[in-house]
Amino acid sequence: MSILVRRFQAYLLSNRRRSVLTADVYIRELEMLESFLAPQGKTPLDAVGEDLLAYLVARAQAGLQRTTMARIVASLHSFYRFCLSEKLRSDDPSIQIRTPRQDRNIPDVLDSESIEHVLDSIDISTPNGLRDRALFELIYSCGLRISEAAGLTFQQLYLEEKLLRVFGKRRKERLVPFGEEALSWMVRYLTEARPLLEKHGKSDFVFLNQEGRGITRKGIWKRFSQIRAKSGVKAKVHTFRHSFATHLLAGGADLRTVQELLGHADIATTQIYTHVDEASLGMYHKEYFPRK
Repeated sequence: MSILVRRFQAYLLSNRRRSVLTADVYIRELEMLESFLAPQGKTPLDAVGEDLLAYLVARAQAGLQRTTMARIVASLHSFYRFCLSEKLRSDDPSIQIRTPRQDRNIPDVLDSESIEHVLDSIDISTPNGLRDRALFELIYSCGLRISEAAGLTFQQLYLEEKLLRVFGKRRKERLVPFGEEALSWMVRYLTEARPLLEKHGKSDFVFLNQEGRGITRKGIWKRFSQIRAKSGVKAKVHTFRHSFATHLLAGGADLRTVQELLGHADIATTQIYTHVDEASLGMYHKEYFPRK
C-alpha cells in the first residue's frame, strides 16, 4: 500500500492539481479505509460498494459533520478514479455513493470596529508583534486564506503597486490589491522586524517565524489565538477573509469582482456573502427601527 499511496499522492498533485493539504487529507482517509478493511482480509483495491457504505456508516456514527463526510466521499471518488486511470481496477465501487447535501451556514463576520480592535490589540514592540500586525492586516486587506499568507514569497509581492499575486486552491492564480494601511505595516515589518527574524541566511518567504523560517499555518493559528484571547473578540483567522468579502459587498462591490478577489471557482460560493449582508441589514433594521 505504501507504493500505492505515493502513486495516489502524485496523481492528486499533478493530474488533479490538488493542494498539498488536500492530498494529505485524502491520503489519511485512504489509510483509515485500509485499517477498516484489514480485519476482513480486504484492501481498498478489492473493496466493493457494500464495504465502502459500511465504512461511511462507521465514520458517520462518530458524529462527524456533513462537511467532513463530504470530504471522505470525495476522497473515495478520487481514489477509485485513480485506480481506473492506472488500470488497477476495472470498476468503480464508489460510483453509487453520492456526496452528502451541504448546509449553507452563514459565515461569521466581524464589523470594521471589531477588526480594528483585534489588530490594535497586537503588541508591536517586538519583531514578532510587528510581523503579526503586518500579517493580519494583509490577510484582511486581501481576503487571504491562511495557507496563502503562510506561503507568500517575495516573487508574489509588489509593494509599489500594492498588489499580491496569490496562488489559491489548485494553484489558481489571482491578483489582489491591498490598501495603504496594509502597505504601511508591511513596510515597517520588512524594514524593522524581518531583518531581526532572518537567522538562516536569505529566505524567500515574506513572513518568518521565531526560528527564521517561513511561518506555518499552525504558527499563524497559534499567534491568532493569543491575539484573540487578548482582544476578547470571538473570531478565527478565516473570519478576516469572510469579513473582507462582506465589507466589499456592503460597500457596493459587485459579486463577480468579489469572486475574483477571493479566488472562488464557482460564483455560488461567493453568493453566501450576500446572505451575510442581508442578515446584517436585518440586524440594523431591528436595532434602529424596533417598531413592528
